Amino acid sequence: MRITAAQRTENENRIRTAMDRLLRGEIPPGGRCDIKTLAIEAAVDRTAFYGTRPYAHLREEFERRRLQALQQAGEVTDPREAQIARLKAEVTALKERLARSAGTIDELTDFRAQALARLAAQHEEIIRLRGVIRVANHVTQLPQPRTVRFGSCS
Repeated sequence: MRITAAQRTENENRIRTAMDRLLRGEIPPGGRCDIKTLAIEAAVDRTAFYGTRPYAHLREEFERRRLQALQQAGEVTDPREAQIARLKAEVTALKERLARSAGTIDELTDFRAQALARLAAQHEEIIRLRGVIRVANHVTQLPQPRTVRFGSCS
C-alpha cells in the first residue's frame, strides 16, 4: 500500500522521536536499543528499514548514532569487538537452547519406550485372557441373531 508524502513525513518524525528516546536510554521493558524496538516504538513495519525500503536511511542513521554513543561512553572502541561479544552471547544462548532441546528429546524418548512397553504388556495380557477363556469354556456362545427382513409378508 502506498503512503502519501505527509504520511511518510509523519512516520519519519515518529521514527526520529523514538530514535532519540532509545538513544537517551529510555528503553521499554523487554526491549533493546535495536531496529526491532525502534520499529515497535515508532509503530512502523520493521521491514521498511531494510534494503531499498523507504526508511533504510533512518536505520543507517540510528546505527551510526548508536555506535557513536557507545564509543563516547567508552563501551565499544572497535565494532569488531562488539560483534564478537554479541556472537559469543548468541553462541552461549544457542548452546543453552540445544541442551534444553536435548533434555526434552531424552524425556520424550523415555516416554515413548515406556508407552511401547505398556502397550506390549497390555497386548500380552489380552492374549493370556483370551487363552484362559478358551480353556475355561465357561463362556456360552450366544446364537447368531436372526436376520429380520422388512417389507415382506410371509
